[in-house]
Amino acid sequence: MIHMEIPEHHKQAVVPHIMVESAAEAIEFYAEAFGAVELFRLEGDAGRIVHAEVGIHGSTLMLGDVDVPFSTPDRVGTSVALHVYVPDVDGLTTKAVTSGAELLTAPADMPYGARQSMLRDPFGHVWIFLTPIAAA
Repeated sequence: MIHMEIPEHHKQAVVPHIMVESAAEAIEFYAEAFGAVELFRLEGDAGRIVHAEVGIHGSTLMLGDVDVPFSTPDRVGTSVALHVYVPDVDGLTTKAVTSGAELLTAPADMPYGARQSMLRDPFGHVWIFLTPIAAA
Protein backbone atom coordinates (compact mmCIF):
# COMPACT_ATOMS: atom_id res chain seq x y z
CA MET A 1 0.00 0.00 0.00
CA ILE A 2 1.28 3.44 -0.93
CA HIS A 3 1.03 5.96 1.90
CA MET A 4 0.34 9.49 0.74
CA GLU A 5 0.08 12.63 2.81
CA ILE A 6 -3.40 14.12 3.07
CA PRO A 7 -3.47 17.48 1.26
CA GLU A 8 -3.41 20.35 3.75
CA HIS A 9 -6.74 21.77 2.51
CA HIS A 10 -8.44 18.41 3.19
CA LYS A 11 -7.11 17.82 6.73
CA GLN A 12 -9.53 18.06 9.64
CA ALA A 13 -12.45 18.51 7.28
CA VAL A 14 -15.43 16.90 5.68
CA VAL A 15 -15.05 18.06 2.10
CA PRO A 16 -18.32 18.42 0.16
CA HIS A 17 -18.34 16.85 -3.29
CA ILE A 18 -21.27 18.00 -5.43
CA MET A 19 -22.48 16.93 -8.85
CA VAL A 20 -23.78 19.34 -11.48
CA GLU A 21 -25.00 19.17 -15.07
CA SER A 22 -22.16 21.39 -16.31
CA ALA A 23 -19.17 21.49 -14.00
CA ALA A 24 -17.26 23.92 -16.23
CA GLU A 25 -20.17 26.40 -16.07
CA ALA A 26 -20.48 25.84 -12.32
CA ILE A 27 -16.78 26.65 -11.79
CA GLU A 28 -17.23 29.88 -13.77
CA PHE A 29 -20.35 30.78 -11.76
CA TYR A 30 -18.67 30.06 -8.39
CA ALA A 31 -15.69 32.20 -9.40
CA GLU A 32 -17.90 35.12 -10.44
CA ALA A 33 -20.54 34.89 -7.70
CA PHE A 34 -18.59 33.58 -4.69
CA GLY A 35 -14.97 34.50 -5.49
CA ALA A 36 -13.96 30.85 -5.96
CA VAL A 37 -10.51 29.95 -7.24
CA GLU A 38 -10.04 26.79 -9.30
CA LEU A 39 -7.48 24.52 -7.62
CA PHE A 40 -7.59 21.37 -9.76
CA ARG A 41 -9.36 19.97 -12.82
CA LEU A 42 -9.36 16.48 -14.33
CA GLU A 43 -11.19 16.22 -17.65
CA GLY A 44 -12.51 13.07 -19.27
CA ASP A 45 -14.05 12.34 -22.63
CA ALA A 46 -15.65 15.22 -24.56
CA GLY A 47 -14.41 17.77 -22.03
CA ARG A 48 -16.53 16.41 -19.18
CA ILE A 49 -15.07 17.22 -15.79
CA VAL A 50 -14.45 14.01 -13.89
CA HIS A 51 -13.22 15.85 -10.81
CA ALA A 52 -12.42 19.45 -9.96
CA GLU A 53 -11.73 21.40 -6.81
CA VAL A 54 -12.32 25.07 -6.06
CA GLY A 55 -11.38 27.15 -3.05
CA ILE A 56 -14.10 29.37 -1.62
CA HIS A 57 -13.08 31.64 1.27
CA GLY A 58 -10.70 29.08 2.77
CA SER A 59 -12.91 26.04 2.12
CA THR A 60 -12.48 23.41 -0.56
CA LEU A 61 -15.38 22.23 -2.69
CA MET A 62 -15.08 19.20 -4.96
CA LEU A 63 -17.34 18.98 -7.99
CA GLY A 64 -17.82 17.18 -11.25
CA ASP A 65 -20.24 16.49 -14.06
CA VAL A 66 -23.01 14.23 -12.81
CA ASP A 67 -22.63 10.50 -13.47
CA VAL A 68 -24.10 7.29 -12.02
CA PRO A 69 -24.73 6.70 -9.13
CA PHE A 70 -25.20 10.44 -8.44
CA SER A 71 -27.93 12.88 -9.40
CA THR A 72 -28.43 16.63 -9.11
CA PRO A 73 -30.69 18.56 -6.72
CA ASP A 74 -32.96 19.71 -9.55
CA ARG A 75 -33.85 16.03 -10.13
CA VAL A 76 -34.14 14.79 -6.55
CA GLY A 77 -34.25 17.84 -4.26
CA THR A 78 -31.61 18.43 -1.61
CA SER A 79 -31.10 17.68 2.05
CA VAL A 80 -27.77 19.51 2.20
CA ALA A 81 -26.75 23.15 2.57
CA LEU A 82 -23.16 24.30 2.11
CA HIS A 83 -22.08 26.73 4.88
CA VAL A 84 -19.26 29.19 4.22
CA TYR A 85 -18.02 32.02 6.45
CA VAL A 86 -17.14 35.14 4.45
CA PRO A 87 -15.92 38.63 5.40
CA ASP A 88 -18.95 40.46 3.91
CA VAL A 89 -22.15 38.43 3.60
CA ASP A 90 -24.12 41.41 2.26
CA GLY A 91 -21.64 42.10 -0.53
CA LEU A 92 -21.31 38.44 -1.48
CA THR A 93 -25.10 37.99 -1.50
CA THR A 94 -25.57 40.98 -3.82
CA LYS A 95 -22.83 39.73 -6.16
CA ALA A 96 -24.22 36.18 -6.18
CA VAL A 97 -27.77 37.30 -6.99
CA THR A 98 -26.46 39.58 -9.74
CA SER A 99 -24.54 36.56 -11.11
CA GLY A 100 -27.65 34.36 -11.20
CA ALA A 101 -28.15 32.85 -7.73
CA GLU A 102 -31.67 32.72 -6.30
CA LEU A 103 -32.08 34.57 -3.02
CA LEU A 104 -33.80 32.29 -0.50
CA THR A 105 -33.27 34.48 2.58
CA ALA A 106 -31.83 37.98 2.63
CA PRO A 107 -28.90 38.79 4.92
CA ALA A 108 -30.10 39.08 8.52
CA ASP A 109 -28.52 39.11 11.96
CA MET A 110 -29.03 35.80 13.73
CA PRO A 111 -29.15 35.29 17.51
CA TYR A 112 -26.22 32.84 17.37
CA GLY A 113 -23.70 35.51 16.37
CA ALA A 114 -23.75 35.55 12.58
CA ARG A 115 -25.20 37.67 9.80
CA GLN A 116 -26.52 35.11 7.34
CA SER A 117 -28.05 34.73 3.89
CA MET A 118 -29.26 31.67 2.00
CA LEU A 119 -28.98 31.23 -1.78
CA ARG A 120 -29.67 28.57 -4.39
CA ASP A 121 -27.10 28.42 -7.17
CA PRO A 122 -28.17 27.89 -10.81
CA PHE A 123 -27.29 24.19 -10.43
CA GLY A 124 -29.74 23.59 -7.55
CA HIS A 125 -27.34 23.60 -4.59
CA VAL A 126 -28.25 25.58 -1.46
CA TRP A 127 -25.59 27.79 0.14
CA ILE A 128 -25.61 29.51 3.51
CA PHE A 129 -23.13 32.38 3.81
CA LEU A 130 -22.29 33.83 7.21
CA THR A 131 -20.27 36.69 8.64
CA PRO A 132 -19.53 36.60 12.39
CA ILE A 133 -21.11 39.38 14.48
CA ALA A 134 -21.68 39.91 18.18
CA ALA A 135 -24.30 37.47 19.50
CA ALA A 136 -27.71 39.00 20.23
